[in-house]
Amino acid sequence: MMPSLTPRLSQLADAGLIQPLTHIRRGIEKEALRVTPKGQLVQDLHPQTLGSALTHPHITTDYSEALLEFITPAGEHIDETLGFLEQLHRYTATQLADERLWPASMPCALQGNNSVPIAEYGTSRAGRMKHTYRRGLDVRYGRIMQSIAGIHFNFSLSDSFWEGYRQLLGSQDSLTDFRSAQYFALIRNFRRYGWLLLYLFGASPALSRSFMDGRPHRLASLGSDTFYLPHATSLRMSGLGYQSDAQTSLHISTNSLTEYSRDLTRALNTPHAPYTRIGVEVNGDTRQLNDNILQIENEYYSDIRPKRVTQAGETPLQAMNARGVEYIEVRNLDINPLLPLGIDDTQVRFLDTFLLFCLLQDSPEIGEQEQLRLARNHTRVTEQGRRPDLLLETASGELGRTAWGEQLFAELEAIAQLLDQAGSGYLDAVQHYKPLLQQPGLTPSARILQQLTATGQDYTQWMQDRATELTQQWQQTPLSPEQNHYFSQLAHSSLAAQHRLEEAEAKEAAEESQTLIAV
Repeated sequence: MMPSLTPRLSQLADAGLIQPLTHIRRGIEKEALRVTPKGQLVQDLHPQTLGSALTHPHITTDYSEALLEFITPAGEHIDETLGFLEQLHRYTATQLADERLWPASMPCALQGNNSVPIAEYGTSRAGRMKHTYRRGLDVRYGRIMQSIAGIHFNFSLSDSFWEGYRQLLGSQDSLTDFRSAQYFALIRNFRRYGWLLLYLFGASPALSRSFMDGRPHRLASLGSDTFYLPHATSLRMSGLGYQSDAQTSLHISTNSLTEYSRDLTRALNTPHAPYTRIGVEVNGDTRQLNDNILQIENEYYSDIRPKRVTQAGETPLQAMNARGVEYIEVRNLDINPLLPLGIDDTQVRFLDTFLLFCLLQDSPEIGEQEQLRLARNHTRVTEQGRRPDLLLETASGELGRTAWGEQLFAELEAIAQLLDQAGSGYLDAVQHYKPLLQQPGLTPSARILQQLTATGQDYTQWMQDRATELTQQWQQTPLSPEQNHYFSQLAHSSLAAQHRLEEAEAKEAAEESQTLIAV
């Protein structure tokens, strides 16, 4: 039984920290595949009218030329963040001609590994490195795995809160060190309790047969082109989704920034025999950046990450070691095809509440045994999370999913009531999802399976109909002239920025060549 947060919440109120606690900065990164009217992956290059995928601040590509990524600015107002995300969808939809934006995490029908085109970023050093990194992902894991899409939720609290909270806890650490330690405490609790998000928001219980590409599996058939698990919540986050045999035994510590940096650095500098056999440079062909367990930090698959905005020439680890953790990135959120944007304001308020719970709840260090226990819980919830009698592991034995969920909701409601003193809508958001504990049929994963069963459509057919419906809605609600001009100018200026970068590097290379000739 976890300790009640009531004393801590009373301390926050007495210290006048409720208002600073609500100054949450959020950013959303959402991926979406471009598909044809027949539900197949687009093979064309990233549209020029969307700008440069290398330099555009808000519209880029993830792994594939066909996998768009929308990035909102970080801000404190939920409606503005979601409003900007909607504008990105609406602008993009008007530039896609006959294409659609795929509304789900698991991909459309694929025609084998090579049907997923690797993203191109031009001829600059940065552009070539980004492409080579993706080539490395191909030879390590395959392109099909990289066609999965998701939503990343970025979350941070204000310095005014951190300073007051540091004083409340009587910490003698610097503000930078205190904030980093507290974000890692949040991360540890997220790993303990994040199964609840997989249950409530998992929206990938089924997938196209093409995704398996002949690989062995334990999935059941539903129709002619659909695989699924009856009680699955998020196949995207299961062993079928993002997976890496090389990373299985990494055990990156989240007990402190020092330990996290140590373990990640080791993975970045340790060769992995299968990757060594693939080779780095083979007959003039660059297959991967290196043969280490991780090519770069971002290759580490995790459901949550500590983050800091980097400066020129910095790696993410260098930035965090120099200036501490700035925010956290939640990465276990499926795109909900039942929602126009895949996420809505109610879910955002619930995420705020849940992440504050993870911060404020006691968070002891995670040892090896607990790490293994949490991994088993993760598998159970992703693959069979809606099973009525599902049991999860705790330090004191197994506990039913519903019983544990009710304990968590009691704490979440207390936090939401506190937040509503300085804002609004938090308690309503928490209570909106509470019935899902007792009624698994209300979860997105169950509702998607219900739709497939009721319509008799396969996964790809149903999602393609949804893609067409949503894309047409965005096309029929055009941006204002001012908004359209803003995004058009961003596209133009990003293309110009890439061109200047490539020209400058070409000129530099030519000058170096002339110098060598002169010598």
